[in-house]
Amino acid sequence: MTARDLTSLADDVRGGHRAALARAITLIESRRADHQVQARDLLQRLLPATGHAIRVGITGSPGVGKSTTIDALGMYLIGCGHKVAVLAVDPSSARTGGSILGDKTRMARLSAENGAYIRPSPSAGTLGGVAAKTREAMLLCEAAGFDVVLVETVGIGQSETAVCDMTDFFLALMLPGAGDELQGIKKGLVELADMIAVNKADGDNLTRAKAAAAEYNAALHILAPRSEHWFPPVLTYSALTGAGIAELWQKVLAHRTAMIACSEFAGRRRRQQVKWMWSMLEERMRARLRADPAIRTAVKDTETAVADGRITPAIAADTIAKLLDASASKGS
Repeated sequence: MTARDLTSLADDVRGGHRAALARAITLIESRRADHQVQARDLLQRLLPATGHAIRVGITGSPGVGKSTTIDALGMYLIGCGHKVAVLAVDPSSARTGGSILGDKTRMARLSAENGAYIRPSPSAGTLGGVAAKTREAMLLCEAAGFDVVLVETVGIGQSETAVCDMTDFFLALMLPGAGDELQGIKKGLVELADMIAVNKADGDNLTRAKAAAAEYNAALHILAPRSEHWFPPVLTYSALTGAGIAELWQKVLAHRTAMIACSEFAGRRRRQQVKWMWSMLEERMRARLRADPAIRTAVKDTETAVADGRITPAIAADTIAKLLDASASKGS
């Protein structure tokens, strides 16, 4: 792609062209070295047009209704005049690396809306159920004019901090009547959550949903909240009927207002940027280990030595670090 092509692509993304946005996200997801250079250039060009959207991370165990919730919430937001981008991360097979990428089929109403853009991406083994390029995709969506970005995780509970570290509001979805609610709480998840919402509060489930919400609310009082200026509320709602969806969004807005008022909003985003830098640096270092055939062979031999108990992991780490230093010296 020439510099002129890159300029044209950036202009088209800013103009809100969906095909251009799709091409841009495909470019940043590419593992080709030349594409990665172009992707960095593209993001730098678009950076002034980013940062204005409300970023919401949504997590929860499989079956809790994340996609159905996003479908209902997205339709509500479009009705309110918002443009909604959904970055839905599908779990990749550990054996084949494949992914079904079926989120659009579970968001039938939203996927048919002109004011919505749904981009499923494979997690490709990334911890936290967040695709490696989700952060960059989020910026591209903002540059394309989407003022709400919803990030859906796979909900496998590996590291919820991944989605928490790239969004303004972290929503944890729960189910009613799924055994002992207090036993089912994952402490780390609840401590990160800005709100807990109990889904399927309809029909015969309504009483159980309210009971579950009361137990979650009681549990939150014995845990330290993320911010002294915001105590995570616990709501019940139904993604099926839409009941409670408006109240859920009002809490998101109330959180944003509270965080801006106490100056935590800007501070949180600054910290996220720094964490993002370190995350990308770590990925760049791993890429160097994979790219050089000689280093790749040496690393494999070192791994074998650790597995066989011939050297300690600490010595192995020093050995690999020296390989990287030597490689950097050659390149300079």
